[in-house]
Amino acid sequence: MAQIERLKKNTDFKNVYKKGKSFADKFVVIYLCKNFSNVTRVGFTASKKVGNSVKRNRARRLMKESFRNNSRDIKIGYDIVFIARVAINDADYYDVEKSIRRVMKKSKIYMN
Repeated sequence: MAQIERLKKNTDFKNVYKKGKSFADKFVVIYLCKNFSNVTRVGFTASKKVGNSVKRNRARRLMKESFRNNSRDIKIGYDIVFIARVAINDADYYDVEKSIRRVMKKSKIYMN
């Protein structure tokens, strides 16, 4: 099982956006880049385009829980940022989980 930490600093997020590759789906966009350590760091964001704070927090909670349930199957040594799209407001948990799994497979960090 991969050791997972949170991305917290703004500079870490900017680094992933600048140096990383992006992969998108209907509900989620991910940016990822190698961090050359044995830890995977993850961050979750939702812009104001998604809606008010209630909608943004719901989107982040859905993404966090979906990632948590699939985190045992990801490769180590990456910085990953999940970004919610506006369409996530109409999605339920299972749609978001399917979307996250699909995007992680597309980016080849998902081992299952």
